[in-house]
Amino acid sequence: MHIRYTTEAVVEGGRAGHGRTSDGRLAVELSVPKEIGGEGGSGTNPEQLFAVGYAACFHSGLLAVAQGRKLDASDSTVTAHVGIGPTGRGGFGLAVALDLHAPNLSRVDAEDLMRRAHALCPYSNATRGNVDVTLRVDGTQLGGGDLTKNNGRNDHEQDRTSGAA
Repeated sequence: MHIRYTTEAVVEGGRAGHGRTSDGRLAVELSVPKEIGGEGGSGTNPEQLFAVGYAACFHSGLLAVAQGRKLDASDSTVTAHVGIGPTGRGGFGLAVALDLHAPNLSRVDAEDLMRRAHALCPYSNATRGNVDVTLRVDGTQLGGGDLTKNNGRNDHEQDRTSGAA
């Protein structure tokens, strides 16, 4: 893989500390949610940061695929739900649901774009086989089998390079 961009972030104090990027463009106070034993607090948490990053990346991929396929994804949004909990194997794990709202697309086109974006998105590729990811359109899960465990295959490689299939 040819790396085209790298960022760097430093955290002090773990989940109840603060973090910043080395370029100074992002600085956040961190708080542990009450639901996982923390005090709550006004800071953000790693799950919220992951949700924003995943949703932004996924939506960008979806928009690129839609443009290449000449589909109108304007006014669309992707909402990421990120949960954390015990795995039952002595650690903690994440679960993600990505929900597309696309008022200008048919259900069939919206589902197709979700599948293609999931094959393209670096966050999806990084989590595949390790994090349960559910894809939804307007709150309803996509049909058609397991979308997250394709053993790293990218059946939509041409979407990555040309924006079309």
